[in-house]
Amino acid sequence: MSSTAYRDDFAEWTEAEWEWFSMGPFDGGIPGLVRRVRRILDVSQRGLAALLDVSQSVVARWETGRTSPRANVLNYLLVMAGLRSSVHDEETGVEVEPMRDDGARRHGGNRFPAHTDLRVVGWWIPGYVESTMAEYGHWRNRSRARRDPMIRSTLCPHIRRLERLMYGTPDDHPSLQQLVAEAEHLDDRREQRRLSARTPVGAGR
Repeated sequence: MSSTAYRDDFAEWTEAEWEWFSMGPFDGGIPGLVRRVRRILDVSQRGLAALLDVSQSVVARWETGRTSPRANVLNYLLVMAGLRSSVHDEETGVEVEPMRDDGARRHGGNRFPAHTDLRVVGWWIPGYVESTMAEYGHWRNRSRARRDPMIRSTLCPHIRRLERLMYGTPDDHPSLQQLVAEAEHLDDRREQRRLSARTPVGAGR
C-alpha cells in the first residue's frame, strides 16, 4: 500500500485535519516502537514522514511520547516494516486472536452480536410454523437438505450466564460448518432415543 493510496480516502481533508487524525488524541508508550520501525526501514524521521505523508514534527512527537499514532496508522507502520501486532492476555500472557471471520451469520448475512453465544436447536424452520403443523416436517427436511441449522443466540445476560455455567464459555462463534455438524449430531441423538423408545423392555435379553 502506497502512502498516496492510503491518503486517497482522506483526499478532501485539510492538512490540519490529517495531522490531527494521524496524531491521535491519546497518550501512548510506543515511542520506541516507532523508532524500531524507522531502524528497520533505515529512514530518518523526515523519511518516515514522507512515507506517511505527514510532517517531520508529527514523527518527532510520536518518538518523544508527546502523542501517539492512531491504531490504523500504527498498523500501517508495522506493515511497512514487515511486522504485525498481537494482543496478549494480561494474566496468562496467552496471545488473543481476533474473532474468526467465518463465524456463522444470520439469514440476512449480518453477524450475530459478538458478546452472545450461538447454540443449535435443530434445523431452520420459519417462526410461524409450529411443530403440530403439517408444514413442520417439510421445512425441517428442506433445511436439512440445504444444511441450514436453526441458530439461537441469547441476549439476556442472566440466561447467558446460566448457559455458560452449564455448557462453558466458547472462545468464539463457531463456523456454519461446525453448527451443521452439531445439528446432524442432534438428529442422531433424536433417532437413537426414538429407537430406544420403540424397543420393548427386555427385548435385548
